[in-house]
Amino acid sequence: MHENFFYDLKVYYEDTDAGGVVYYANYLKFLERARTEALVELGFSNKKIKEKFGALIIVKSCNIEYIKPSYLEDQLKVRSFIKSVTKTSFFMNQFISRDEDLITEAKVHLVFVNEEGKPMKIPGSLFEDLKPYFCDSIKV
Repeated sequence: MHENFFYDLKVYYEDTDAGGVVYYANYLKFLERARTEALVELGFSNKKIKEKFGALIIVKSCNIEYIKPSYLEDQLKVRSFIKSVTKTSFFMNQFISRDEDLITEAKVHLVFVNEEGKPMKIPGSLFEDLKPYFCDSIKV
C-alpha cells in the first residue's frame, strides 16, 4: 500500500493568464511544491539530502495531462504518491483537483544525482526511510 501526500494551495493572480485561467506551466510549480512538502512530511528536505548525502533529486521526465482548467482563487489539492522505485530513481504520480474535479494528472520520474549531475544509488538509509511509502513495485 502506498502513502498519499496532500498539499493544499490557492490560485493567485500571478498564477493566471489575462483571462483568469491558470497558465499551464504553473501546474509544474504546483507539483514541485507538493513534492517538496511530501519530503518535509517525511522529515527530509532537498537541502538536508544534499548536505547529508551529497545528492540532488532531479526531474528526468514529466508526463502531464491537463484535464480541466482552474481559475483565479480556486482552492486546489495536490495528491502525490510514490508509484515505483529503482536503485537510482523513483516514479511519482500526482493529481491536482478542485473539490471532486480532477484538473491535472502527472507522472514524474525523479532521479538521484551527485553534485556533478551523475546518477547515483539512492542512499541506503534514505531508501529504508522511504520504503514504507513505496507502492508494491520495487525494481532492483
